[in-house]
Amino acid sequence: MGRTLVELFYDVISPYSWLGFEVLCRYQHIWNIDLRFRPAFLGGIMQQTGNKPPAMLPKRAEYMLKDVKRMAKYYQVPVHMSGEDFRRILGTSSLAAMRFITAIDMTNPQYLEPVSREFWMQFWSQHEDISQPENILAVAQQAGLSAELSQKALEMISSPTVKDRLKETTAEAIKYGAFGMPAVVAHYDGEPHLFFGSDRIELLGSVIGEKWLGPVPS
Repeated sequence: MGRTLVELFYDVISPYSWLGFEVLCRYQHIWNIDLRFRPAFLGGIMQQTGNKPPAMLPKRAEYMLKDVKRMAKYYQVPVHMSGEDFRRILGTSSLAAMRFITAIDMTNPQYLEPVSREFWMQFWSQHEDISQPENILAVAQQAGLSAELSQKALEMISSPTVKDRLKETTAEAIKYGAFGMPAVVAHYDGEPHLFFGSDRIELLGSVIGEKWLGPVPS
């Protein structure tokens, strides 16, 4: 049987996207899947679907703080979240970061995984800003890119080509039914199957006929 294409639509502003990203990275060498990273813009999805950030509902925000802490421990991903982070999220746009990641995907896709991971590390583990050019360059170089490649990708974020690619990927996620992130789409048995959330990967495995071995398979 052929390998199942699994697409992960994500935005580094989303802590749950990081959890899903790391678990799928672990399973891509265990399950019979081809994992494809699809950087998209969560702000665009929220706007077009009418969804609202969790922080807009106080009780949901209160629950999310506890939930992310538990999930981070269970998934063994260093997400460190506090009440201050809701203000940070609402005051931070991930658009420049996601355009930069899109530029990396278009020019140096071998760096897509480490660059994406480093953005999450900086924002969610070390509580650094990721919206300014100097922060973006620091993230890229921390992920192993040369200063030259980092600068080239940074210059690309204002280009129509990169802007259009990010818009197209975001529109594609919405077409599959995404209303938030992470959105995982498995192409199985001749049709796309959408799974929302980092806690649906076990269910994904069940649908595509793969065995779930926990969030940190040995």
